[in-house]
Amino acid sequence: MNKENIYNIPNLLSFYRLITFPILLYLIFMGYEKLFVILYCINLSTDVWDGIIARYFNLETKFGARLDSLADIGSFILAFVAIFKFKLAIIGHHIWLLYLFIGFYILVEVVSFLRFKKYHSLHLYSKKIGGYLQGIFLFTMFAFKFFDWLYYIALLWGILTFIEEIIVILYLKDMKSNAKGLYWLLFK
Repeated sequence: MNKENIYNIPNLLSFYRLITFPILLYLIFMGYEKLFVILYCINLSTDVWDGIIARYFNLETKFGARLDSLADIGSFILAFVAIFKFKLAIIGHHIWLLYLFIGFYILVEVVSFLRFKKYHSLHLYSKKIGGYLQGIFLFTMFAFKFFDWLYYIALLWGILTFIEEIIVILYLKDMKSNAKGLYWLLFK
């Protein structure tokens, strides 16, 4: 049996995102928006770099995929809490889309847990694109201003990705990391 080397830079970056979660949550609840934004943007950049480094240097591991997914959950939670704490007033009547996004996010996790008794780490390409879109939206909103068109693009893309994730979860016989997407499961 080939044992994974879990001690690598990508896993360290994902672990960093996990250990900073309570610090960032504290900053939100204490109302330190600027400091939160700076540190959250650093977290978003480590999310980008862990995947790039893992793929480029062939450091992808099952443990790393699970760790990254767990850190992603933390990033989503931080984003939701920060939006409700700092930006709820500027989102205004567009808030319904955020509630729909959160609902689909939770639905994916529930379907995964019911189907496989664990949470997924599919890492679909559409999810990666969605992560970039949502990261750009969050950075833009916190650093500059709220653009409703960017909000709609980021969240609607995310909802479509969640639908793809549900279909992939229902299609798979066993949970699989790095599934790429529905196209790759059906035609490759």
